[in-house]
Amino acid sequence: MRVLLMRTCLADAVAPSVWRSARRALERAGCEVVVPRAQTCCGQPGWTAGHPDQARPVARQALRAFAGDDPVVVPSGSCAAMVVHAYPELFAGTPDEAAARHMAARTHELTQFLTREGLDPAARAGGTVTYHDSCHMLRILGEKESPRQAIAGVEGLELREMDHTEVCCGFGGSFSLAFPELSGRLGEEKARNAAATGADELVACDLSCLLHIAGRARRTGVRLRVRHLAEVLGR
Repeated sequence: MRVLLMRTCLADAVAPSVWRSARRALERAGCEVVVPRAQTCCGQPGWTAGHPDQARPVARQALRAFAGDDPVVVPSGSCAAMVVHAYPELFAGTPDEAAARHMAARTHELTQFLTREGLDPAARAGGTVTYHDSCHMLRILGEKESPRQAIAGVEGLELREMDHTEVCCGFGGSFSLAFPELSGRLGEEKARNAAATGADELVACDLSCLLHIAGRARRTGVRLRVRHLAEVLGR
């Protein structure tokens, strides 16, 4: 099966190990992975900030980069949710509406894709993890089980659920800029709940959440190691 991998601009700029691990996981699961060189940002920052006219040309570049019929796989619940749910609205009534709906219909978050297609990346990792349900993954994509199924499929890995796993970590993109004190308190609470499980590390499907939680942990003295779930699956 041939798939198109969306790197996401955050992973590409800050933690390229995330998308490279996603590629390895997909390849081990038997996929031919193509990483379109023309891809840039999905347009989410402009869209969520209330500037669709600025988001549209950025998203249009994604439509070009990921044109075709192959599945688009994204190691980010946030970016996947942007394509799946926002693109049809963003391009409604424009000449690109059909292309936007077509891309939305074939876009999947990484663990969603692996689970839906019954693919096994044959990952092995000893130890324990706890999992954070990111808001876009849980509330917009409506996905709770696929990350846990992916964790369960990793030989030698144990999941320890934290208290209040479905509560927001406080990042929320521009929310953290508009409400820094509340954002910080939520991030610290999430870090403490994760650490209280005694798990070796916290994993999630959104790098932005992990960076926020890790930052609050460092600033408040909480001992916590974080890793994107793609890095577990593609190690």
